[in-house]
Amino acid sequence: MNDIRPLSGALNTMAVTSSRRSPLIAFLLTLGLVMLAAQPSRAVEAAQNQAELATHGLTVTMDQARIVRLPPRVTTLVIGNPLIADATVQNGGLMVLTGKGIGSTNLIALDARGEQLMAVQIRVRPQNDAVVQVYRGVERETYSCTPTCERTMAVGDSKVFFDTALGQSRSRDAAASNRGAAAAAPR
Repeated sequence: MNDIRPLSGALNTMAVTSSRRSPLIAFLLTLGLVMLAAQPSRAVEAAQNQAELATHGLTVTMDQARIVRLPPRVTTLVIGNPLIADATVQNGGLMVLTGKGIGSTNLIALDARGEQLMAVQIRVRPQNDAVVQVYRGVERETYSCTPTCERTMAVGDSKVFFDTALGQSRSRDAAASNRGAAAAAPR
């Protein structure tokens, strides 16, 4: 009689290998499902964040920076009044928003095709909200007093005062840019 045996050894090996892989496969499938489930929540979180920004706007302190997460695909930022705030797009979908002058303006974020992805109001407040306005007749001057009083620009200030404060602000910005460029220059 011929000794014919089924290929039970091969099947058993496959079954053993399969049973060893089964927890790994189950883990990977579970991990994949969790990752898929997390994607909509990130999208929902981003949408909620954008809705909150649109409703409440952004507040930043003068001469301070704030990091803000942008919607995906932003390539261009438009600031209504660059004397009040400045913004730059950074890697990873981040924006650095810097308060430059007391007041409010708007920010619009565009994609590469020029489509608006976000519009938000920006409010720049003084440090410690210590703003003093001095009236000399009909001429107004605005000072930020934190802890000493310094000229600052505000819409409605007299032309001479505003122009002087603007010149000083530009000189300060140029000096800061030059120091930053000097620090970044290769040695």
